[in-house]
Amino acid sequence: MKTWLDKWEPEDEAFWNSGGSKIAWRTLTITTLTLILSFASWFMMSVIAVKLPGLGFSFSKDQLFWLTAIPGLAAGLLRIIHTFLLPIFGTRHIVSFATLIKLIPVIGIGFAIMNVNTPFWVFAVLAFTTGFGGGDFSSYMPSTSLFFPQRLKGTALGIQAGIGNFGVSIAQFVTPLIISVGIYGAASGFTSVDPKETLTLLQTSSLEKQKEVFATFDAEVQTKILSNVKKNVINSVSAAVNSTDNVIIFNALPVKAKAKAIANANPKLAEKILDNINPENTAVKKSEIYLQSAAFWYVPFLLIMAILSWFYLKSIPMMASVKEQMDIFSNKHTWYCTITYLMTFGTFAGLSAAFPLMIKFLYGDFPNAPDPLVYAFYGPLLGSASRIAFGFVADKVGGAILTTITGLGILCGAIILVTQGLVAPTSMDQFPLFVTVILVMFFFTGIGNAGTFRQYPIIFKENPRQAAGVIGWTAAIAAFGPFIFSKLIGNNISANGTVNQFFIGVCFFTILATGINWWFYNRKNCEKPS
Repeated sequence: MKTWLDKWEPEDEAFWNSGGSKIAWRTLTITTLTLILSFASWFMMSVIAVKLPGLGFSFSKDQLFWLTAIPGLAAGLLRIIHTFLLPIFGTRHIVSFATLIKLIPVIGIGFAIMNVNTPFWVFAVLAFTTGFGGGDFSSYMPSTSLFFPQRLKGTALGIQAGIGNFGVSIAQFVTPLIISVGIYGAASGFTSVDPKETLTLLQTSSLEKQKEVFATFDAEVQTKILSNVKKNVINSVSAAVNSTDNVIIFNALPVKAKAKAIANANPKLAEKILDNINPENTAVKKSEIYLQSAAFWYVPFLLIMAILSWFYLKSIPMMASVKEQMDIFSNKHTWYCTITYLMTFGTFAGLSAAFPLMIKFLYGDFPNAPDPLVYAFYGPLLGSASRIAFGFVADKVGGAILTTITGLGILCGAIILVTQGLVAPTSMDQFPLFVTVILVMFFFTGIGNAGTFRQYPIIFKENPRQAAGVIGWTAAIAAFGPFIFSKLIGNNISANGTVNQFFIGVCFFTILATGINWWFYNRKNCEKPS
């Protein structure tokens, strides 16, 4: 049960061939499998949040975006802590404990889902604890960089991060399947509203009946329903009818705007409205699901991997205090690497968290609206696969050129999203191109994630301990991606129904990060070719 290895010299070929290789690859296998669960549990709230309104949780659009943003905030903060843990506690203790502690969010969220009266603050706290899954990356990756020789670091880090990133896709792919399976607890009634059928119902029912039904709700509920209509439409209708009364404004709305207001309301509220207008309507769809299973299914896998980690992992002797590790912050390249990784992994993680809700709130009120979870997992899947594939490429051609290519790819994607109106859509015809551009951006982030993690050990090759610390630190800051993307995208959508301003900002930041990478690490005669 010894924790610390007596020595570790991966650059010594005799040592590597006599047993070092076996230990390194075994460690990579176990930590990569646990990292899959880390990413899956970190992003589970991004897919669960989409379904909560249909169960009857009365969370606002802004609150739902908060639930997808908080895990990123938590992971960023926890990664900062993890950056300094490896030299103190070692691989074995960190991985075993980090795997076990993820039982808190998966069990907690499972039980919270089962009670529709669970307050928002409880979900917010539990969303923060999902950050345990995002935080430990800043211990795992530095650990892997120490176990492998320079010639294999790009491959090893690409494999671990790439396969680990598959956890995001697993969370988004498994959720629609597992919620039909009862692991624990009773099924819950799930309600969804068809925008097309809602429009048809309003077109075939009388204005008097619609006004009568709307008037039965109190002013606060009426205001919530009307908040789903663009402000300029509300203002013009209010001016036309010369009234600020909610009932009069609602009744005077164009039928399409009225249908959108109802279809985008909380599904349980929309159900009441539509059933009162016509009890035999076909706009309300009902089913039974076990949403709690989307959290509970992780439990046995976490227990198994925690046990395997404790019994089969060892730690490399690399003792250093937190104070000693702070020397990375006096090196300017720590900050340049932070910016480039925020561009690559920050974009990957941010899009992974925000993609489902972007589909729901940008395209969800059109006829034949798409199910966000049908498309959400493809992006992280593509980004993870390209990270694995280009880890091998990075070992051959270097990481800097891949990071530059990534910056150009993300920049082009953001420009197309804005200029083609894909994040300010006017019809479902734009949806295929929207999904295509987002998927291409995911693909480029995977290339960049492979490139950057090949670069950092080379940029800091004079000090492997510093290289490990920089990997942990940059990963920590990039983990804020889900928080940044979810909050800013949510704010944009709430304010004006588009995400144009956010992606314009992405363009400017990508130009900055790509320029830094090219100048210091990629151009001819650069300071740190990598």
